[in-house]
Amino acid sequence: MIIQELFQQLETSSHPVARALHKTDHSKALAIGFKKGMIMKEHKTSLPAKLFVLYGTVLYKEGALTKTLHQYEETEIPQDIIHSVECIDDALCILVQG
Repeated sequence: MIIQELFQQLETSSHPVARALHKTDHSKALAIGFKKGMIMKEHKTSLPAKLFVLYGTVLYKEGALTKTLHQYEETEIPQDIIHSVECIDDALCILVQG
């Protein structure tokens, strides 16, 4: 039901919606929903992470690097590096940290 609730919140949200799918002392998995045009502003992660696109298209930006990620594609997110994510087409992503 977590992803269904995420989509309900996303209907009225002006920014990406993230919900925890799983969490331990050393790792976590988040579902992140985006509507076209939404941006996850620049931020850092304190743990190594990987972003998976389940559907849609997003732009992952890290300094001068920009990667377009489509359905079923993924990218590593280095620890302590400033990055952002912009939604090109409505998208659902899974972020795994740790």
